[in-house]
Amino acid sequence: MKPSTTRLLTLFIAVALALACSRDKEKSPARALEHAAALAKTVETDVGEVRAGLPEGAKLLVRLVSSDKPLQDDLQAVREALERARDKVQDLRVAKSTFFALAEPSGVVLRNDQAQDSMAGKNLFESFPALRGALEGKRVETIGQMPEAARVKGPDGQWVTAAPVLVDGKARALYVTGWSWSAYAYRLENSLRSEVRSQVGEQGKMPLLYVYMVVTDAAYGAPVSPEVNASAIVGEKPLEKLDAAGQWSTRIEITGRDFGLAVQRTPILGEGVAIAVLRTET
Repeated sequence: MKPSTTRLLTLFIAVALALACSRDKEKSPARALEHAAALAKTVETDVGEVRAGLPEGAKLLVRLVSSDKPLQDDLQAVREALERARDKVQDLRVAKSTFFALAEPSGVVLRNDQAQDSMAGKNLFESFPALRGALEGKRVETIGQMPEAARVKGPDGQWVTAAPVLVDGKARALYVTGWSWSAYAYRLENSLRSEVRSQVGEQGKMPLLYVYMVVTDAAYGAPVSPEVNASAIVGEKPLEKLDAAGQWSTRIEITGRDFGLAVQRTPILGEGVAIAVLRTET
């Protein structure tokens, strides 16, 4: 092959690769938007499990709170009761919650179901005032920030819900569960990566994917997700750009890499909450 022909062939291949790369970059926002929409349906399923299961679990705690013995005197029994309640209710057994806890009507946490319980003795109402509504006999949901319920060392927040444990129509305790935003972003990110991996196959080219929970003016990612990504997402002020369907997507450059960014509102988790997906073709 002549040198000139070789140069032309090399140039042709380079141009073809560049065009293919450009097309992939153009597709990234649309693909990211598809991912975000699919994850929003996952969120609906996850919340639905908790909504259905929590009142049933609360019924299984009636015997515990009906005892004349102060619950503070046997916190191990409280933890064991929490574990049994979750184990006996199918929706709670598969729930994606990062904690289950029992609190006094004052809002003070007696115990949660984790081996290391930093929530014990803390007042839920200080972080989640809306949970007081459960004292009226109904299950309530809210969002807020409780450092003791965080799953990362840095800033974190939570979605929580509480159901009353009723004895003779009166709330004797609150059965509380929820998840931290960082832990939930990790759950959604793993779910998305598994789904995409199954689509591309073991030999296919896997894109780089990140999932963040956008809550008002903050973005929370998995514990190992780059903070620069969260800052870039927040900098776009995505909640102000959502369309009537609660969606928005764009291209964004982060540390020299071109990403497709898509945001999908998730009103089931509360006002000002959305899923953000970053995708780039590797």
